[in-house]
Amino acid sequence: MRGSRHYFGLMIYEIRFPGGLDDTEAVARLLCPVEEHDGPCEVPWSLAAHDGDVVLGIHADQAKAEEVADRVRAFVGEARPVTLTDADPAYYEELIEQARIESR
Repeated sequence: MRGSRHYFGLMIYEIRFPGGLDDTEAVARLLCPVEEHDGPCEVPWSLAAHDGDVVLGIHADQAKAEEVADRVRAFVGEARPVTLTDADPAYYEELIEQARIESR
């Protein structure tokens, strides 16, 4: 698998699994256990519920994207399939902007 485009040395990936709004806060805490912290998150991310799925966009290298997908798989369990795919950057402009700001 390859990310769709490089942004500041990393790529935009999408992690998706069946779920809804109830799952988004739990996944947010999985990625960022301390909601109000100094500095950027380890992995820049964006999260939404869409069409019966939880959709997580991340800005990472392939190894980190696979690691995050594995963490999500462990969290949601085997009953719900988790997919990791290249993301359309048009849906994740905020991640690209965050990367631009942090690269200064």
